Amino acid sequence: MKKIAFLICLTILSICSFAKIYLPAVYSNHMVLQQQSKIKIWGWSDPAENITIKPSWDTTTYFAKATSGAKWETVINTPKAGGTFAITVKGNNNSIIIEDVLIGEIWLASGQSNMEMNVNWGMKYDEEVKNAANNQIRFFHIPKTTSIFPLEDVRAEWVVCTAETMKIFSTAAYFFGKKINEQLNVPVGLISACWGGTPAEVWTPEDIILNDKILKEAAAKLKAFDWWPSTPAYAYNAMIAPLTKFKIAGAIWYQGESNTETAATYQQLFTAMISAWRKKWDNDFPFYFVQIAPYSYGNNNICALLREAQTKSIALAKTGMVVTSDLVDNINDIHPKLKKEVGERLANYALADNYGKTNIVFKSPLYKSMQVEKNKIRISFSEADKGLMLKGTAATDFFIAGADKIFFPAMVKLEGNTVVVFNKDIKAPVAVRFGFSNTAMPNLFSADGLPVNLFRTDDWEVDTSPVKK
Repeated sequence: MKKIAFLICLTILSICSFAKIYLPAVYSNHMVLQQQSKIKIWGWSDPAENITIKPSWDTTTYFAKATSGAKWETVINTPKAGGTFAITVKGNNNSIIIEDVLIGEIWLASGQSNMEMNVNWGMKYDEEVKNAANNQIRFFHIPKTTSIFPLEDVRAEWVVCTAETMKIFSTAAYFFGKKINEQLNVPVGLISACWGGTPAEVWTPEDIILNDKILKEAAAKLKAFDWWPSTPAYAYNAMIAPLTKFKIAGAIWYQGESNTETAATYQQLFTAMISAWRKKWDNDFPFYFVQIAPYSYGNNNICALLREAQTKSIALAKTGMVVTSDLVDNINDIHPKLKKEVGERLANYALADNYGKTNIVFKSPLYKSMQVEKNKIRISFSEADKGLMLKGTAATDFFIAGADKIFFPAMVKLEGNTVVVFNKDIKAPVAVRFGFSNTAMPNLFSADGLPVNLFRTDDWEVDTSPVKK
């Protein structure tokens, strides 16, 4: 028995003395790396171990030395888009060869269920699934995980886009990546980190919320559910923090439904979250998001207030919002099925705004200013240079009010990129609201076909009482 115990101890000592090098999950076969960039590659090994990294796209050999904490890191250069390539990482006791590596554009897709949704959720994309196979698109899907502190790795793997892998990946993200791939003719890597039901607080670093009285109080109002966390940073720590060393081109986001009851603080929270992500990445990357869709919430106007907060958030640099008020198939379903259109609108935004592609329509008209003209109000819009159009005979969802703050349905006349709003019973109008309710799906569009964003010209108190049944 003593001999056996001695042999066991000797084996354990041998394993400890000759540890293998390890890489994070995001560095694995079938991966995509951001093109023409200085990218970090890192891992774990014995302390003070010398590591060599040799990519096959050039003749350069890179070196790293592990710290006393058994971690190592270095920076390597990537070429123009292309592949496939291999990367050999060698330590004292083993080598790792990462195969089938592509160089292209990496995008992170995050949010709650509308970004998480895949075609198995009842979407009718049979032809798209059948033709989905594309070796130039790769997926990295991070499973739902939480942590009380930031983690360094995730349980995931890169896979090639096939009919089967596309069916279980974010549909909005897939169609975003597909269009980027087609228009730029470069490989695309898509990282999905989504969790249905999650408020934005759980995707935000803890210090951002705990060190701000307003955000801390708002977070305390979040309801607890069995199916998703509501504790600040829990999803960020486990699903975002491990990626912050990995170079990305940008992020797309679809979330907000679970913050409708705290809409008053959402702009502050959301922009703080974006800024915090950029700081953690040390990368001022573009961040494009989807405005939540009309839905019959239990309290009046909370959806409109959240969408208003999202609209205000685009004041943050290098952000953009796509409007989806026309992409709703059922206002009683919080999960609209038209995700191809959502993904393509996000892609159009990225192609025009980030990649410099021209002749792409990507911005919905936004409220710009109002001018009272006797018993009428003229509303001007930005992003409507070609004018406006109606899908129908009369404009819907316009309301006008006088000083008594009582809104009435309005008549509307289109004049170029402005609209003239009036009601014959209001002689001295002072305010206009458009599409400002939970379920409004207005029929006013830019001449290019994008829906006009909701707006209100007043700052009056908004009714958020329970909906009467």
